[in-house]
Amino acid sequence: MCRWLAYSGTPILVADLLYKPKHSLIDQSLHARLGPHTTNGDGFGIGWYGDDELPAFYKGVDPIWNDRNLRELSTQLRSHLIFAHIRASTGTPVQQTNCHPFRHGKWLWMHNGQIAGFQQVKRDLIFAVDPDLYPFVEGSSDTETFFFLALTMGLTDDPPAGVERAVGFIEQVCRKHGIEDPMRMSVAVSDGELVWAFRYSSAGVPPSLYYSTDVDTLREQHPEIPLFAKLSEETRLVVSEPLGDLAGAWNEVPSSHYGVIEPGKDELRIFVPRRE
Repeated sequence: MCRWLAYSGTPILVADLLYKPKHSLIDQSLHARLGPHTTNGDGFGIGWYGDDELPAFYKGVDPIWNDRNLRELSTQLRSHLIFAHIRASTGTPVQQTNCHPFRHGKWLWMHNGQIAGFQQVKRDLIFAVDPDLYPFVEGSSDTETFFFLALTMGLTDDPPAGVERAVGFIEQVCRKHGIEDPMRMSVAVSDGELVWAFRYSSAGVPPSLYYSTDVDTLREQHPEIPLFAKLSEETRLVVSEPLGDLAGAWNEVPSSHYGVIEPGKDELRIFVPRRE
């Protein structure tokens, strides 16, 4: 499994997110509390949006705590929308093309979880990817296949519907192969303006997912980050694990729900896979 965070709001230095919080992603890479693996050292990735609508990313196959270049870059890199991910492989190789986040056009995608029996169903899933999109598939992970299935099934027009169709299709294919409970996921996807975050499992408890709803509480939790005093009320964080311990600062996303970070009131909505 993996750990990740998505940030949307007042432009902030990447270093303020990755290194300063008490239970930052750097700490989680060695001391994760809520996932099945304490250590998440199979590569990492940072994605961000700047002046152009197309996002950029920086990835590495070493453990994130060992990357000196990231530490240097993050002290100068500032963005209003940041994805960060640390990987614990579920079986596919440790290589840059398998590190999250994944990108296509203006879209960023990252995932914690797995498609059970992926090697068994990989051929059927890959063959369902739109032929025009297939050349952009670079790696071998279940996450990237999941992303391109969602793109094929309408992600760019309606992100929740695209993800629901992709999950429904994956479950259908897996069950034809005798895999009854194929999906465990927390997913974040963005077009550079909005962020959608999903939590779902075919059976049992899905991977953990939390969101911050109150900037005032976030400021109280992280007095070590002076910039938080300047954050807008629209600023939000979605995380696999809370970045600190203050009660009430973080809210769990319910199972089979997704949230949208957008101007105005944020909403949680029910997530139901579509089988068409």
